This record gives sequence, structure tokens and C-alpha cells, in this order.
Amino acid sequence: MSDIPSCLPAAKHSLLAFRGPDAVRYLNGQLTQDVRKLEDKALPACVTDAKGKLQFFVHVFRGQDDSIWIEGPANLAEELEARLTRYLIADDVEVENLSEAWQLVHVPGAATSPEAADGFARKASRIGIEGFDLWVPTGTEIPYPALSTEEAEAARIAAGVPAWNAELTEGMLPPEAGLDRNAISYHKGCYIGQEVLSRIKTAGKVNRRLARFTVPAGVKPGDELQLPDAEKSAGVITSVSPVADPSGEFAALGYVEKAGFESREFRDPGAGALITLNALL
Repeated sequence: MSDIPSCLPAAKHSLLAFRGPDAVRYLNGQLTQDVRKLEDKALPACVTDAKGKLQFFVHVFRGQDDSIWIEGPANLAEELEARLTRYLIADDVEVENLSEAWQLVHVPGAATSPEAADGFARKASRIGIEGFDLWVPTGTEIPYPALSTEEAEAARIAAGVPAWNAELTEGMLPPEAGLDRNAISYHKGCYIGQEVLSRIKTAGKVNRRLARFTVPAGVKPGDELQLPDAEKSAGVITSVSPVADPSGEFAALGYVEKAGFESREFRDPGAGALITLNALL
């Protein structure tokens, strides 16, 4: 990397701030992540329903005034706020929507914390590379060159990082996407959906798993995967890198059904292509 690190392309986000003496305790009952252990990091977390199914994928961190900030998809700001405030009854918690007031600058690979006059930084990993989230007031000039959308997407897919509206969708079970590795605490106590997710961990089984593939040109998100000797669906491609590797093939992400867990080759009948599975994630 150069001496001046690059940042991810600008994007909008929903942003909520939770303040008050009950904020940490309340949010620990709403999120899969342990809010007590944030320190100087922005951590991934899931918002799940009573059946353990994904409703939102977010990042949670401490804001400027030691409040708890939650960042999620921009187009779901109202829904996220409604869900996260639904169970506030007698809790001493104030909630503020900061979606229009702050912008996120993620700097992957930065060796030291980035600085801005009116902003603050938290350690974070968003595309599989350790770095920092820099939060600055909306309209602040960004002092870093931006990666292209293609470069950022290629890095994410190569690292096997699931994205909202691609690998992560409402109604799925978070362990299917490997989110149990870094977005779910199994030791903090009760939260909505905790019983189901704990049973999945104990059983050690899911019906499908996120996987990383190598695919030829012509394969696209939404393509069905089949086992070489069967016509039954065994998975689906969800993301394909926009950048080819030196051999002219592309990294891709997708889901493999249980019947295909032991296979390393699949057919894409739509593209007429053979697909190589590199790793279950």
C-alpha cells in the first residue's frame, strides 16, 4: 500500500445513537454482539427475531460522547429504528437518529488511526482487511483517495466477507453466512433469538453454508449450482468479482446446500460452466 491509504467508496448509512444508563443493558438484549466489549472497535452484529432469523446486519460502536452508535443499511433506517426501539418501556434510554448528520469513511489497511478535526475513529474490518472507521460530520472533505467500487467489491469477495442484499438477506439464519465467528456472542446471556442460535451452535449443523468459488466468465449472481451428477439444485451464486485473476477466472461467493458440502465441483447449467469450490466459510 502507498503511504496514503485509500478509503472505501462513499456510501450512505443509517445511524442511531443510544444514550442513557440503561443503553448497554438494553442493546445487549437486542443484538447478537456483546455490547459491553466494544472498547475502541466497531463490531459486526445481527438483529434477529425470536426464531433466530436475520432482520438486520449492523455495526455497533461507542460514539463521541460514550453513547452507543449503531450503523446499518441506509434504505432501512426507519425499519431499524422501529425494531430497536420496540421494546423500550421503562428503560432509561434516549435514541437519536444521526443518519443525516454523520458520514462514514472506512480506511482498510491503515496502520494508524486516521484523524479529522471534528471526527473520531474506531478499529474495524469491513472487507476482510483490518483498518479503521472514521466518522466525520456530513459534508466534511475526505483526506483519502477512494478505491473504485470494483476494487472494493473484488477485495470483499476475495476475503469471503458477506454483504447485505447479496449474501445477507432478511429471514436467513446468521450461522449460514459464518456470522457466528465474529458477530454472535454465545456467552453474554439472553437476547431475542438467542435460544435458537445457541441450539444451532450446539448441534453444529446448518442446512446451507456460505462458500468461496472460482468461476469462469459468464457466471453471474443468481445462477443455480448443481452437483456434477445430478440436476437438483445444490446452491446459488450470490456475488462475482468484477476483476479477473491472472488466469482469466473470477472469485465468487455463494451458498452450498447440505447435499453439496463434500463436493468441490459444481455445474452452472445457466452458464454451461464448471464451478470450483475453494472453501466453505
